Amino acid sequence: MGRVTERRRVIRIRDGAVSTRPDTLVAEEPMEIRVGGKPLAITMRTPGDDFALAAGFLVSEGVLASADELANILYCAGATSGGTAGPDEAESGGGSNSYNVVDVRLADGVPVPDISLERNVYTTSSCGLCGKASLDAVRTTARWALDTSPDTPVRIAPETLSALPDRLRAAQRVFERTGGLHAAALFTADGELLDIREDVGRHNAVDKIVGRALQQGRLPLSSAVLMVSGRASFELAQKAVMAGIPVLAAVSAPSSLAVDLAVETGLTLVGFLRGSSMNVYAGEHRITLDAAATTG
Repeated sequence: MGRVTERRRVIRIRDGAVSTRPDTLVAEEPMEIRVGGKPLAITMRTPGDDFALAAGFLVSEGVLASADELANILYCAGATSGGTAGPDEAESGGGSNSYNVVDVRLADGVPVPDISLERNVYTTSSCGLCGKASLDAVRTTARWALDTSPDTPVRIAPETLSALPDRLRAAQRVFERTGGLHAAALFTADGELLDIREDVGRHNAVDKIVGRALQQGRLPLSSAVLMVSGRASFELAQKAVMAGIPVLAAVSAPSSLAVDLAVETGLTLVGFLRGSSMNVYAGEHRITLDAAATTG
């Protein structure tokens, strides 16, 4: 999709030399998510994988858990029109369609979320649903419980974790051109890359990953490791738990609430993953640690 990046004129100053040149920037546009024709949320995102983004968002909200619960997702024809585009996610369109409004149609029998002025939310590219979610909300809506037993089948070595940031960065195609995108990737416990998505918002990148998994009938992601390029906020930990992902790793710091959620749900949470160094904040039973080398 051409709207992933845009060109802008920039004045470049290097060692006192001034020049003018075009620069490639990551695109950021609002997207409204509707359910059954009614507005539910607006998020600032990088265009692309919009249907997956909407589906993943609804997984994190506890509305969807399988492809069978999703009837279809349609683009609405324009910012205010109730019309719809075709059933497939088009990469380009004509007429008045802005491709910034999507309508999710739930399958028969799937409860429609409470949509009201109080429930309608606005998300940003940096923080997601700021302050909306809580530990109690995740506890009551999560469809899958994470395996907290010592003999969990998902085990990952510190050496494997250490290699993930470089593998994530190497797979970021748009980041190399713009330097302005977050990324989320799914890996196996052996470090094999399964999927990667980029977006101006780190929570959107995760929603796109989870939404694609739902569309492909792969939820829960009970054997996957989720690697994110930024910090590990509560929203990202929430999205991992709601998708049944047992391990969340981040190159930067987690928040205190993210750690609290990880401890309560059994999520393995790794932060400050840089080189051979990392902090394991919760769920250490999935990390193959050498007991003899553990101190403190």
